[in-house]
Amino acid sequence: MTDATHCKAGDWVEVERVLLEPADRSKNLPPETAEKPLRMWIKGFAQAEGSVGEAMTIETMTGRLVEGTLSAVNPGYFHTFGNPIPELVHVGADLRARLADYHAAEGADAGDPPGASAEGGER
Repeated sequence: MTDATHCKAGDWVEVERVLLEPADRSKNLPPETAEKPLRMWIKGFAQAEGSVGEAMTIETMTGRLVEGTLSAVNPGYFHTFGNPIPELVHVGADLRARLADYHAAEGADAGDPPGASAEGGER
């Protein structure tokens, strides 16, 4: 067996569990969703030797013991928040520039030296 399909105790692995079978899922779901089981994948440290497809207990980073079917050995993280929204890409830089302009104008209007707060102390 290769390392991609077999693990030993202590290896970083991922297990899969079925949370709800199709018959137990909400009746308000679209049919293509309702006909599939609700699954979750959990990463943690293998508590014993095993192979992909076998039952496995893992210990998560928070110390929980979770049972499931071994689905991956040494899994990575492959999440995304989606593509950037063009209208929002520059919001952070624009806001920082506006705040800098506001603070500069506020200091100039009050005659305060740069870096001074309203209480007279330094920021």
